[in-house]
Amino acid sequence: MKKMKFILSFIMLGLLIYSCNNDDTNASYPYAVRLTDAPGPYEEVNVDIQGVEVIGDDGKIVALNVEKGIYNLLEFSNGVDTLIATDSLEISSVKQIRLILGADNTVVLDGISYPLSTPSAEQSGLKLQVNQTLQEGILYTVLLDFDANKSVVKLGNGGYQLKPVIRTIEKAISGSIKGKITPIGTMAVVEATSSTAVSYTSNVNENGDFLVMGLPPGTYTITITPALPLLPVTKTEIVVTAGLTTDIGSFIIL
Repeated sequence: MKKMKFILSFIMLGLLIYSCNNDDTNASYPYAVRLTDAPGPYEEVNVDIQGVEVIGDDGKIVALNVEKGIYNLLEFSNGVDTLIATDSLEISSVKQIRLILGADNTVVLDGISYPLSTPSAEQSGLKLQVNQTLQEGILYTVLLDFDANKSVVKLGNGGYQLKPVIRTIEKAISGSIKGKITPIGTMAVVEATSSTAVSYTSNVNENGDFLVMGLPPGTYTITITPALPLLPVTKTEIVVTAGLTTDIGSFIIL
C-alpha cells in the first residue's frame, strides 16, 4: 500500500504539469528527487532514508512524499538511479535539500554485515545546497549522487561510520563522461578535470564500466588510475555538453 501511494503521487505530478500549463491562476512546481551512487569497494552500502525536505529562500520547509526504506547504494551506479521523493511545491526557489537518515545503516564486506554508526547531525537532517529557481508547470528533477566510497569511514576500533558525501546534480544543466577499461575486474579511480582545474571522481565497477556525472559543460581531461603496479591512462580534450553523455570508448590498462 505504501508503494502504491508513492507511485500515485508521482502520477499526480504529471497531472499537475498539465494543470499548471492550462491554469495560470494556480502556481505549482512539480519536484522530484532521485538517488544514485559512484561504485565503491564494498558488497553493499545500505542507507536508511526516512525523509526528504526542501527549504525555500524564505526559510519555508516542505516535506516531500518519500518512499522510506533501506537502499543499497551499490545498486544505483553508473547511470542507474531511483526515485525517492516527489511533491508539488508552492515555492519557486529552493535553497537546500535536507536528507533525513535513520539509524539502520550497514556496510557488507566479505559477506559480513557491519553497522554504520551515524552521527546525530546526519540523522536530524543532512543539508545539501542547491539554490534553484523553478519554472511553473515543469517537473524539476534533482539527482543526489551519494558517494559510497567516500561516505564509509573505518574507525580505529574496527567498526565503520557513515559520514555522507553527497553531490547534487541538476540533469538539465550538466553532462557526463562514460567509458570502459580492460581487463574487466581491474579496480581503478576515474578523475575528470576541467580546463579550470576543477575535478570530479568516480570508480570503475566490476564490469569495467565508469560514468562521471554532473559535469558542467566544457573541456575535460580524464585520468584512470588503477592500483600499482598498473599504470595510469589519460585522455585529453573531451568535450562535455549539457544534457548529454560523452562516450570516450575503451581503454586497456597495462
